[in-house]
Amino acid sequence: MSSQDIPEENLPAAQDHPHGSVSVADEETPFADPGMPPHEHRAQDIDERAAKRSERAVALLFTISMLATLGFIASYVTIPHDKSIFVFPIGHISALNFALGLTLGVALFCIGAGAVHWARTLMSDVEMVAERHPIAAEPTVRAQVFDDFRQGAAESGIGRRKLIRNTMFGALALVPLSGVMLLRDLGPLPHSSLRHTLWAKGKLLVNVNTNEPLRPEDVAVGSLTFAKPEGLEETDEDFQNEIAKAALMIVRLLPNDIKDKQELAWSHEGIVAFSKICTHVGCPISLYEQQTHHVLCPCHQSTFDLSDGARVIFGPAGHALPQLRIGVNDEGYLEALGDFAEPVGPAFWERG
Repeated sequence: MSSQDIPEENLPAAQDHPHGSVSVADEETPFADPGMPPHEHRAQDIDERAAKRSERAVALLFTISMLATLGFIASYVTIPHDKSIFVFPIGHISALNFALGLTLGVALFCIGAGAVHWARTLMSDVEMVAERHPIAAEPTVRAQVFDDFRQGAAESGIGRRKLIRNTMFGALALVPLSGVMLLRDLGPLPHSSLRHTLWAKGKLLVNVNTNEPLRPEDVAVGSLTFAKPEGLEETDEDFQNEIAKAALMIVRLLPNDIKDKQELAWSHEGIVAFSKICTHVGCPISLYEQQTHHVLCPCHQSTFDLSDGARVIFGPAGHALPQLRIGVNDEGYLEALGDFAEPVGPAFWERG
């Protein structure tokens, strides 16, 4: 319904300001003012029934938003975090993430859509004319503002009452910590999980390719073998997290070639075991040079000497690769004699 379909006596009263007036260009104003087009009344301005329909539509959108918010809370409380569902065409996804995203998205969308529909159909639709004026204040006004500021600063005593000033700055600096504390609920604290891996005394060294425990005779001089802890399987839910810390590379050197005394003491018949995770940014190390006993990280070319405690001899890595102390059990299999003595991978602020 448009204003042309309504008798003139039913239309709202005309506004005081004119619409569609056009000024004439002259020497002072070279560009003519095009004016404003004639005002078109909305159906809601003319028909109360249309206004009621818009009111009910806005209320419905806000009600749906409230229900979606309640659905968000219910989903967060009731849906297990490990439950998955199939959603075409995405595939299998987390049921909790899907429910939270869907309900929160609906809640926010309905609030926005309701506000927009309210503004476009029911709020005032009258064009307002405001003449432009210079943004900068007059010099007298600017001078008065600066004078008032200086006077206020002097009367507050902030310059000479240092106790108040310093404690105020301290309070303002500490207030943001309240928001930082909210980050505590974003997930569980790591505690000491960054310091420990699955390696422990008695854990067998399992070849990642054959999935069989390793014997000393399986490791030839000059060869490079990759191992994982006994019991860690690729089908495990936390496999990627655990192998990222426990990945091991095993090299057999001639005992006389080992320069570091601790490395020799922690080896078995020249078989040494070091973390496979580069101490720069955590890339897996896989390039071994048999003659020099050097291993190279393919990401940023950090180079480690496996005959000298896996110390860094080139590249951006900050420290040597952690070594795992190994031995042989009664059945002749290679086993760990404990965990790494220090955290594996890149350094972090609590590195011990």
